[in-house]
Amino acid sequence: MNHIQGGVTAAKGFKAAATAAGIKYQNRTDMALLYCEVPCRAAGTFTTNLVKAAPVLWDQKLLHAAHAVQAVVVNSGIANACTGAEGLAFCRETADAAAEALSIAPEQVFVVSTGVIGMPLPMDRITAGVHAMAPLLSPSPESGHAAAEAIMTTDTHPKEVAVQLELGGHTVTIGGMCKGSGMIHPNMCTMLSFVTTDAAISRDMLQKALSADVQDTYNMISVDGDTSTNDTCLLLASGLAGNPEITAPGEDFTAFCEALHTVNEALAKMMAGDGEGATALFEVKIVGAANKEQARILSKAVITSNLTKAAIFGHDANWGRVLCAMGYSGASFDPNQVDLYFESAAGRLQLVQNGVALPYSEEEATRILSQPAVTAIADLKMGCETATAWGCDLTYDYVKINADYRS
Repeated sequence: MNHIQGGVTAAKGFKAAATAAGIKYQNRTDMALLYCEVPCRAAGTFTTNLVKAAPVLWDQKLLHAAHAVQAVVVNSGIANACTGAEGLAFCRETADAAAEALSIAPEQVFVVSTGVIGMPLPMDRITAGVHAMAPLLSPSPESGHAAAEAIMTTDTHPKEVAVQLELGGHTVTIGGMCKGSGMIHPNMCTMLSFVTTDAAISRDMLQKALSADVQDTYNMISVDGDTSTNDTCLLLASGLAGNPEITAPGEDFTAFCEALHTVNEALAKMMAGDGEGATALFEVKIVGAANKEQARILSKAVITSNLTKAAIFGHDANWGRVLCAMGYSGASFDPNQVDLYFESAAGRLQLVQNGVALPYSEEEATRILSQPAVTAIADLKMGCETATAWGCDLTYDYVKINADYRS
């Protein structure tokens, strides 16, 4: 497996475009269009929030109907959430505009929105944006990058990644882009993530791969504990790589899943590290667990602890907050067996052995915690299972950003 340049346009058949439609933001792009030259097989996962935005309902319906899709229209700035029947009508109107511009059926168009909840979409700008993007569609890395920029809200930078691997003697590419910075605490997949591949793979195996992988990637990140109304992850496969079609578990499916995991994990970590106001990616590894579920629960409890996140921001080795979060997580373990470490590019430091503090240098601890990526490692000594969760520090700027987000 090799990392390559690009994102959603890296796989064969995929094109992208972006435009400034003026939906909410001024002087920046705010709409993206993803298109495939051939009908794609699609898989998806969506928010578990009971308050689901209209685009989520639209996309779930299309996915359930097993339509082959060819396009995804994304707007940022307004979420089209809590908009009732009118919101679903907005989705239909957007899909109709894309269908007309691309000469495909409306049922082949996924519609995705992100931004402020409760506001109606300015459909004149949305439809004009769709028609403006259609002639700009390109398979170039630059077009993929422009699309990744257009879907941002409070993100500070675009997020994209691509890899290649060999399947059945053919080169297969998987690429993706995502956005996410706030209202991030998924329990299905992610905020907005779009992954494309030219692998030939059945719809059932594509969904199986995605549903399994989100458990250890997007489901293991959190910025603020809030699960969005619009969380959507779409995986599209064009089948243009020419590999023997993957229709059942086996070596090719395993290799595909490993590559998909590389893409999804990279995107998930980019979102966690770009949390609103964040200065550091905070990674928590639970090792020596009795089972996977125990490890997942404990690692997520630590990255969602506001006290721990604040300590990371202050470069303070307040390890008691880590053990405290583990203790209230609901997962059972023996505190008197736990070893705890902090680690970064500046080094590794053990602070706790068998649940008791070790002497350590505060200066060294501060140096380790002052890096842009910091890891806490807890060894439970109960088994051989592990899990990793990703979050970020909690800063003054998080409050500033969210205090006036609508304005």
